[in-house]
Amino acid sequence: MSPKELLYIEDALTHAQFLQQQCTNAANQVQDPHLKQCLTTMAEKHRQTFQSFISLV
Repeated sequence: MSPKELLYIEDALTHAQFLQQQCTNAANQVQDPHLKQCLTTMAEKHRQTFQSFISLV
């Protein structure tokens, strides 16, 4: 893998991790159970995306 490709993966990892944290934080703050579930699901999808990118390295 080229250095430039590794930089793209690193950037994607950072974004996926950030989005997971934001969704988790938001889910912990909302009261509506449907919205909380939606945010929790989104956080899990971002976690899976993060794991997918990690497996490329």
